[in-house]
Amino acid sequence: MNNSPRRGRALTWAVVLCCALGLLAATPVLAASTILRTELLPRSSVLTGNPLRDATVAEAPQLPAEVVTGLRLDPVWIQDTAAATGISERALSAYTAAALTIQHEHPNCNIGWNTLAAIGYVETRHGTIYGSHLNDDGVAVPAITGPALDGEQFKGIPDSDNGELDGDTTWDRAVGPMQFIPQTWAIYGRDGNGDGIADPQHIDDATLSAAALLCARGGDLTEQTNWIRAVHAYNQSIEYNHQVVDAANAYARAAQ
Repeated sequence: MNNSPRRGRALTWAVVLCCALGLLAATPVLAASTILRTELLPRSSVLTGNPLRDATVAEAPQLPAEVVTGLRLDPVWIQDTAAATGISERALSAYTAAALTIQHEHPNCNIGWNTLAAIGYVETRHGTIYGSHLNDDGVAVPAITGPALDGEQFKGIPDSDNGELDGDTTWDRAVGPMQFIPQTWAIYGRDGNGDGIADPQHIDDATLSAAALLCARGGDLTEQTNWIRAVHAYNQSIEYNHQVVDAANAYARAAQ
């Protein structure tokens, strides 16, 4: 994380309006002393095919507060999009399923898979930082644990979970592919794969939890100010926002 924003740099941003339709939008704004300028992309389809094998989540429509276990992602779409974006199929499946699940639960949020993928890239390179990788089950191996939030390089956050998630009983540390700190995980942690366990080291759980956090903090992510506010829930640095939006735009372009 970078808590030293650089002012004056142009900011591009991308939001997938609907994860099933995959529309890309960009709008220029002015904010504080920083000019947020967009790199205008044509309004076009990001998802060249339906990510769902069947356009239905009917197997679990009655569970608005739980994971939609009936999602059947189209393996051809996953394979093609993974090849085009450089995201592993396992991580891409998690980002897409999380976006679709949250869209089912909160239709007005309009989060896109590429926003989640962008955060996953910036935070841990899709679960591969520090020599880790995602195993077939989607768990980061070895477990991903960030540096101590001891007030030196990053904001100081004293231990909040007795080291249960991060192994540190003095300071909190960000954990897992989406880098949740324990106190945030306690609020937003979700079970993304239906195994009854919310594990921040599991890409399905971590990504669904990230989507829930972003929607809770941002609201309708088709609004640029809302999208920025949602990303600020992860890191308030303008440079961080730059990195996320650049990655989101890159994935959107690659998937067209």
